Amino acid sequence: MARIYKDLYNILNKYRKLILVLIDTCIAVLSYLMPYVVSGIHPIKIDFFKEQFLIFTSIYIGAFIVMGVYKNMWRYAGIEDIFQCLKASVVGNILFFAVTILFRIPVRYYVYPVVFPVSSFCTMAVRIVYRAILILGDKNTKKLSHYTNIMIVGAGQATSAILNEIDRNNPNNYIVRCIVDDDETKVGRSINSVPIVSLTENIPLMVKKYKIEEIILSIPSIDKENKKRILDICSTTKCKLKILPEVYSLLTNDMDVMAKIRDVQVDDLLGREPINLDCELTKKYINNKTVLVTGGGGSIGSELCRQISSYLPKKLIILDIYENNAYDIQQELIRAYGDVLDIEVEIASVRDKNKLDKIFESKNFDIVFHAAAHKHVPLMEKNPEEAIKNNVIGTYNVAQTSDEYNVEKFVLISTDKAVNPTNVMGATKRIAEMIIQSFNKHSETDYVAVRFGNVLGSNGSVIPLFKQQIKAGGPITVTHEEITRYFMTIPEAVQLVLRSSSMAKGGEIFVLDMGEPVKIKDLAYNLIKLSGLEPEVDIKIEYTGLRPGEKLYEELLITNNENQIKTDIDKIFIERPTKFDEQELFELIKELEQAAHDLDVDRIIFLIEKLVPTYKRTTNEKSEAINCLIGHPN
Repeated sequence: MARIYKDLYNILNKYRKLILVLIDTCIAVLSYLMPYVVSGIHPIKIDFFKEQFLIFTSIYIGAFIVMGVYKNMWRYAGIEDIFQCLKASVVGNILFFAVTILFRIPVRYYVYPVVFPVSSFCTMAVRIVYRAILILGDKNTKKLSHYTNIMIVGAGQATSAILNEIDRNNPNNYIVRCIVDDDETKVGRSINSVPIVSLTENIPLMVKKYKIEEIILSIPSIDKENKKRILDICSTTKCKLKILPEVYSLLTNDMDVMAKIRDVQVDDLLGREPINLDCELTKKYINNKTVLVTGGGGSIGSELCRQISSYLPKKLIILDIYENNAYDIQQELIRAYGDVLDIEVEIASVRDKNKLDKIFESKNFDIVFHAAAHKHVPLMEKNPEEAIKNNVIGTYNVAQTSDEYNVEKFVLISTDKAVNPTNVMGATKRIAEMIIQSFNKHSETDYVAVRFGNVLGSNGSVIPLFKQQIKAGGPITVTHEEITRYFMTIPEAVQLVLRSSSMAKGGEIFVLDMGEPVKIKDLAYNLIKLSGLEPEVDIKIEYTGLRPGEKLYEELLITNNENQIKTDIDKIFIERPTKFDEQELFELIKELEQAAHDLDVDRIIFLIEKLVPTYKRTTNEKSEAINCLIGHPN
């Protein structure tokens, strides 16, 4: 039987157009013949019959050719293709009726009401059968040496699209064994002959029953809370998990639905809706402005450039010391916006005041986003002089130059590690906040800082490291079993920066309420499970001990409510400024610069402690060099 299907498939595939034209010709002839036969009249005895059916057949086939029906690939046919076939049949019949009336061609009155439905039904039925033969031929010609048993979560339109795509094109050799859904009324029914077997709460049982190897979450419109609930259930199995993204990305190309299925990412498990701020006010703020982004090739800097570009600034300048990253984001934006965006790249260091002067003198900036910084905690503990040069002196240089060249607004990218810092990196970012608050008091430029927690997927962050370690077979290295961090996505962080800067009046430190902190251990376990592996069995977790300068818990918002001011925007707060001696600040910054130049680490630490009274340096018995080699992120 398989051999018959294969031979028939090959013939139909090779002579597709010719076969369909011949079949439609036969349908046209038989359709026109049928009313005569049914009425008991022998059409061959009617002189004009031969001329009539030739006219009908020519018009009918001509309509199909002109309307492009024979160009369709019926292996992939859908409702639109069937409807196009029906339209061509209707047009052919109407044209025949019009021609016979116009040229007074004699036609029996009962021909018209019979020939139209018969011809239309037969042409569509033939194509449905033709498509079925091709699909069966595909299945019989592709012998699967290996296949993957699939469960789909969600019994909706997206799942139907996935099943149709697997029928047409199945490079991964998927066999969909079952579907589960939260709607009890759907259980016991089926989609494309695939049974809906149970509710989502029974996923582990269905995985065992149907020997499932991979699970696809196919509910693109699901909210974050329910997505996390279902993914948590799935993570108790050893199945690899994949997910269909949000509805808007599906609408771009329904025929390529399988290409849109992606691996589950950790931000899917945060259990909260993404933060979306009002873009219209940001657009008015950025539009037609000349904007500089320092560190524009980095994780936050490049996303700043992307979102700023979407608001069509007058000019965007990307400043970075590392030319490769700056070039990459420049080319990405050129591809996206072409000549609509005026964009330039400046390769420079924020430590170089002379180069900054030259750049500012020629550009007349309206807004400066200062994202250039060293941020890696253990590396800065080992190289505190570099943290001073970049995070403190670099910030001072850019802030001073912004004042000298009358920049409208200066925005510093800060961090939660600046709150009661226990490491050099956090302390230098706190000093940077003090610098901009001091400048704000004496300058026409509005200076503002935006403080947020760890960013998922940024350069040097924990997620890429864990993925590399899983790929290498483990172990995953976590510094402490109880260590927690606040997390947000890069787009969320940049939205906060842009929205806060648009509402800033000068001197504020904006802070985002990021919800509950997440245990790093839980992130590691989830990543292992999402890879279809079992923690502590397939991938070990190794606890390496807290690194120098590392806290168990980060403090994003200062816990004293008197220091927090609510804004009109939900989840955005302003920290009340802490008083400090400005004269002492700038005198000690000069001393810090000299100590950094002299590589005098003890002097640097002494001066940091004097500048930031809340700085409490921590130590660890483990070698700093070993911790740096391990490569833990901040």
